[in-house]
Amino acid sequence: MAEEFVSEPIQPVTGTFDTTGMTRGEPGLPQRFVWRDREYTVAAVLQIWKEDGPCRHGSGEMYLRKHWFKIATEQGPQMTLCFERQARSRRQNKMRWWLYTIDREKPLG
Repeated sequence: MAEEFVSEPIQPVTGTFDTTGMTRGEPGLPQRFVWRDREYTVAAVLQIWKEDGPCRHGSGEMYLRKHWFKIATEQGPQMTLCFERQARSRRQNKMRWWLYTIDREKPLG
């Protein structure tokens, strides 16, 4: 089995955000996070990209929607994390970091 689609929220560990990105107005990638009651540590950032989209109210302007991070973890699997600049709903207001995919067959190294 290769890359698996997950699309579940993760819980960043407080105080572990990368402040370098935050100084540029980007989200600070958490260096540790919890998913399904297990803590993961970022070992390496493999790729970063952004996703934009048109205004949802018809103005014709483009807006930055998501930040994507392909990472390797110390625990083994590679993961694709997504930060949504705007929460999906009021109920999910604090859920802005998501585990999009996991690849258990591509460990670091």
